[in-house]
Amino acid sequence: MTKLPIYLDNNATTPMDQRVLEAMIPYFTEHFGNAASSGHVFGRTARAAVEKSRAQIARCLHAASPLEIVFTSGATESDNLAIKGAAELLQEKGRHLITSLTEHKAVIDSYKHLEKLGWSVTYLGVDETGMISLAELKSAIRPDTVLVSIMAGNNEIGVLQDIQSIGTLCREEGVLFHTDATQAIGKVPFDVRDMNVDMASFTAHKIYGPKGSGGLYVRHQSGLKLVAQMDGGGHENGYRSGTLNVAGIVGLATALQLCMEDMPAEIDRLVYLRTRLHDGLKEKLGDVCVNGHESRRLPGHMSIALNGINGETLMMMMPEVAISSVSACSSGSGTTSHVLSALGASEERALSTLRFGIGRFNDRNDIDYAVDRIAEHGRTLRAARKASAG
Repeated sequence: MTKLPIYLDNNATTPMDQRVLEAMIPYFTEHFGNAASSGHVFGRTARAAVEKSRAQIARCLHAASPLEIVFTSGATESDNLAIKGAAELLQEKGRHLITSLTEHKAVIDSYKHLEKLGWSVTYLGVDETGMISLAELKSAIRPDTVLVSIMAGNNEIGVLQDIQSIGTLCREEGVLFHTDATQAIGKVPFDVRDMNVDMASFTAHKIYGPKGSGGLYVRHQSGLKLVAQMDGGGHENGYRSGTLNVAGIVGLATALQLCMEDMPAEIDRLVYLRTRLHDGLKEKLGDVCVNGHESRRLPGHMSIALNGINGETLMMMMPEVAISSVSACSSGSGTTSHVLSALGASEERALSTLRFGIGRFNDRNDIDYAVDRIAEHGRTLRAARKASAG
């Protein structure tokens, strides 16, 4: 029997894995020291845990050195530090920046902030599958371009950009490349050196770790010394001041390590469940359409438009199934998804879209239950719409 409620919104956040919690608990209790307090054993124990975690994360990302990992409060802070910190550092070299129209708001709003301060920004469009054009990116790069930021895995439609090709192009053009890899790291293979990434943002709560703990990879060979966006005690090699969240950092490293160990099998399992979800909805509702690229997407992610069905209304009819109609970071804004708009989706299609995030603790029973309920309520809504129109 299916256990209710069912959680299928793992792109917004994930439940913490019990193994992650167990690794964190000692750093809330007996190992509670401040990692900056090197004068006693409590501080040194905390510092040792931080540096062990830093090395662990560096190995998972294939970074050249643990010193390339900067700890933050999460991906939003990491995006802000990468974009604003690099722009301020390089403003004498150039004040032109490039990103895409489908980025997370943490990236787009950082760019808009810089626009207000005098930087010039090119916003690349995407095709109907959500992919940027490498040719358009290449043509957008100017002599005064200093930074390109393109998301690895899209939070709303799950599309995976060709980060390796983008990174290679930026490296050839001598332009820094940042990627918001929040949805990709821990879910698909991610090698910062092979992909020619200069900076990458990530966070724990998307990979079964704690909220409030994230990181930024900063490639040392890029010569970057980002301008800090938070002043204080000069922690994290001057990049980010503030007392380190030791338990959260341990949780982040543990969560990422577990993802790396299980990744091959987990990708296959999630793709199976995602396919089962899509095929079930298509069989029972007929007129459904995937938003974004059908194959170049995150394993457990599905954004699907149910023609003739209002997504918000359907969600209210089945509170026992947790899904979303838009990104959690956009929910409540009262505006149509900027990502779906960039794909050329009509307002009606955007309003009929549901986003599913299938995760570690979901199984086929969850998928089958969700498909049955969505189909049941969806048919009701379509019938009511047809009756009102007639």
